[in-house]
Amino acid sequence: MPRVPYPTDLRDAEWAILEPLLPPSKSFGRPRADLRADLRAVVNGIRYVTRSGAQWRMVPRDLVPWGTAWSYFRRWRDDGTWQQLHDHL
Repeated sequence: MPRVPYPTDLRDAEWAILEPLLPPSKSFGRPRADLRADLRAVVNGIRYVTRSGAQWRMVPRDLVPWGTAWSYFRRWRDDGTWQQLHDHL
């Protein structure tokens, strides 16, 4: 059964703008492909929290694990990526 989209989910046009701005996968450590979520789902999880005001642990399970969303948000916030994504939208 397909997932019902949330109002905070990225539209295809928005994702086309943001995808090239995301940092590439690191050449060391755990490969990004081993994560249980793709980056669009990660961004959707982050947007769910930041736009709704929900707690990180309340990220819907059909989006991405909350810990994954939090760790990406923290990394992207600290290196300026999240601000860049926000500014481009």
